[in-house]
Amino acid sequence: MQTHTKAPIPEQQVEVRPEASQHPDLEERDAQGVLEYMVEHFHPRLYVACSFQKEASVIMDMLVKIEPAARFFTLDTHVLFPETYAVWKQLEDRYGITVEVYQGISIQRQAAVHGDELWNRDPDACCGIRKVAPMDEALSKVDAWMSGLRRDQSPTRANTPKLAWDDKHGLWKANPLADWSEKDVWTYLFENDVPYNPLHDRGYDSIGCTHCTRPGAAREGRWTGDDKTECGIHG
Repeated sequence: MQTHTKAPIPEQQVEVRPEASQHPDLEERDAQGVLEYMVEHFHPRLYVACSFQKEASVIMDMLVKIEPAARFFTLDTHVLFPETYAVWKQLEDRYGITVEVYQGISIQRQAAVHGDELWNRDPDACCGIRKVAPMDEALSKVDAWMSGLRRDQSPTRANTPKLAWDDKHGLWKANPLADWSEKDVWTYLFENDVPYNPLHDRGYDSIGCTHCTRPGAAREGRWTGDDKTECGIHG
């Protein structure tokens, strides 16, 4: 397990948004085709975000068959479920990989600076510390990244493209499973005997941190009692 803490602040640069014509429209390609394209054009400066939810298991299984040296990273908030840490190790052992780790300040430091249980009082601030800042650090080192977003997960993700320029992070982002259904994901997992987070079998469709995740369909179990629907890493 490779851990990263704080990176030096890079010099400010003027970003120029690339033309979409730099890369073809991948909407007609299946997940395998999107993964093959990303590996061909971006590896090894390609990072795959790994949340250890079922979509991450699918992408990992597919990608290591294309490029065994594919690079995966995760954001360890230090308040993930025990089941999440367990499947993390299981996947590393299964595929012979090391998922690189990015993390914010310690829970103890966060409490000292912002008070106890920031996730209850200001979940946006908590996600900013524990997810958004480490994500910015991780993506500062690469030219493209991939996630397991699917269009049917929530209304905010309904227009998720398979490949697009990520304005928030200033690099290309691919979502190989964008047009997959829930059934597609489960079919792939079972047909290929892929390890997945057992919390999915207990009613957790979406899995995040322990304090902010409850069983629920789609993303209904995230930040219950709050209108928050996203942690901020996807824009």
